[in-house]
Amino acid sequence: MKKLFGTDGIRAEAGKFPLDADTVAIIGHSLAKQLERKLGRNATIITGRDTRESGVWIENAFHKGASSAGARCESAGVITTPAIAFLAGKFSFDAGVVISASHNPFQDNGIKIFSPTGKKIDDETERTIEADVFASQTATISENLPPIQDSKIEVLRSTKEYGKTYLEHLAKGFEDLNLKGFKMVVDCANGASSHLVFPLFSGFGADVVIINNSPNGRNINNNCGSLHIGGLKKKVLQEGADFGVAYDGDADRAIFVDEKGNIVDGDASLYIMACFMKERNMLTNETVVATVMSNVGLEIALAQRGIKMLRTSVGDKYVLEELLRTNSNLGGEQSGHIIFPFRSLAGDGMLTTLFILKAIQESGKTLSSLTEGFKKFPQVLINVKVSKKIPFEKIPEVNKALEKIKAEIGEKGRLLLRYSGTENLARIMIEGEDEEKIRLQAEFLGEKIKNSLN
Repeated sequence: MKKLFGTDGIRAEAGKFPLDADTVAIIGHSLAKQLERKLGRNATIITGRDTRESGVWIENAFHKGASSAGARCESAGVITTPAIAFLAGKFSFDAGVVISASHNPFQDNGIKIFSPTGKKIDDETERTIEADVFASQTATISENLPPIQDSKIEVLRSTKEYGKTYLEHLAKGFEDLNLKGFKMVVDCANGASSHLVFPLFSGFGADVVIINNSPNGRNINNNCGSLHIGGLKKKVLQEGADFGVAYDGDADRAIFVDEKGNIVDGDASLYIMACFMKERNMLTNETVVATVMSNVGLEIALAQRGIKMLRTSVGDKYVLEELLRTNSNLGGEQSGHIIFPFRSLAGDGMLTTLFILKAIQESGKTLSSLTEGFKKFPQVLINVKVSKKIPFEKIPEVNKALEKIKAEIGEKGRLLLRYSGTENLARIMIEGEDEEKIRLQAEFLGEKIKNSLN
């Protein structure tokens, strides 16, 4: 069966299949029906969205479809992905749905679905939704649905109440955090965190300088946020700030900049938190869960401190599965998704920021000092657009190139080739001692893939 769900929900260009209004309505209808069968009653669903201009009509279409199956839907308005993952359980909803394409440009959008526990829905539910979509039930469902523009999104609680409850949840456990005299710069990516950042961090006494917090529906992630750190680095140095942090459009990831303007990515954040937690006997199993994309330098640095690192496939859902399977309590991705399962089963950029701030305060060190001991190996990442996703082992030209490169890097590097779970891209990652050499190797492999798959 064709798949709609990737590692982070459904993602596509807004207005085109599967994010056209009729298909989104089918997705809502299918989810509501499945929940009804499992629960023996009509479902309740909370939704939220980021700041993309397509968010309102997509959310509306989802409500229309779910309501036609008897579900009661309520919107929390513009809010972060981890907020919905929390609010679904807090207010006893049967599911939480986020309309967001995370770090993608405004033209894209997506649908992420969470259970009340904060975990993403199971594979079986995803497969059933896909089956319903591809069964072309549009005509059958549409007969019983009102026009989208006539369907109103229900709001029983104010969006301010939802936001306030979420901020209280974030602050819990950080009562001793005192940021008076601490200056931080926050890049909101013109996304869902734009109205939440100031009340959270200023509440701890921080001097908060906020950039890219004026969303207009089209500027989300536009040369800002966690994928575009240049502006944040410049602002941190201009302000003489103690550190900076950048979120993506739905604020489930965080990338930091230290007081010297150096980037502190997800790997470095894992290193900081692993060392901090181990020193306080808080690191369960003395284990960190990361993905195959994490730098080999992280694995080496952790090992030197007696900390084991487990690797999973790319995707925070796989990190979470391994955390729960091994009963570990710290994991994440190089991209900035960090999971503290004792607090949240979803990656949460603002929660990660609070933990990093706690490590800075309690250690009495700067952010740059906390990363000492972690040395990244040169790493080259290349994305190659593809028109189809054929297993790489079935492409002779690509296989030959892979064997050549692996022989060249030997045991002093790593090569990872995979398809994106959310986009039509082949992702090449090579690590090694010589950056120029691995870049040429990645470009060589990229050309072979491009010639074979386009």
